[in-house]
Amino acid sequence: MSTLSIRLRAAALTIAVGAGALAVATPAHASGGGGRVERSGRCTAGADWKLKAKHDDGRIETEFEVDSNRVGQTWRVRLRDNGVLVFAGRRRTVAPSGSFTVERRIPDRAGPDTIHAVATHVRSGQRCVGRVTL
Repeated sequence: MSTLSIRLRAAALTIAVGAGALAVATPAHASGGGGRVERSGRCTAGADWKLKAKHDDGRIETEFEVDSNRVGQTWRVRLRDNGVLVFAGRRRTVAPSGSFTVERRIPDRAGPDTIHAVATHVRSGQRCVGRVTL
């Protein structure tokens, strides 16, 4: 393999990796509501979580979803904004997807808002932890 071929492949790989990282790191923007951030991940025992937040008319619209693919599970959920508890309750996963969603419109506090969401499966102790900063 020639030196030129190796350099071209290395350059192509660098561009591909950089583009992929940029696509993951760039927050999405929603129309009419200002900036929007979204993060997702895995819970401790295989369920998935997704946390979204965006500015909307002087408030912050938040959405926290947990998908375990099992209907009827009970989860204890807490949402905090800069450490202030804005939601505490229980949610049950529902058909057809085996997921639940907590949606809240919360006050937009001064400065950056860090939304921290935790869901704990009542029986197994499985935990889902998400965080976004807006």
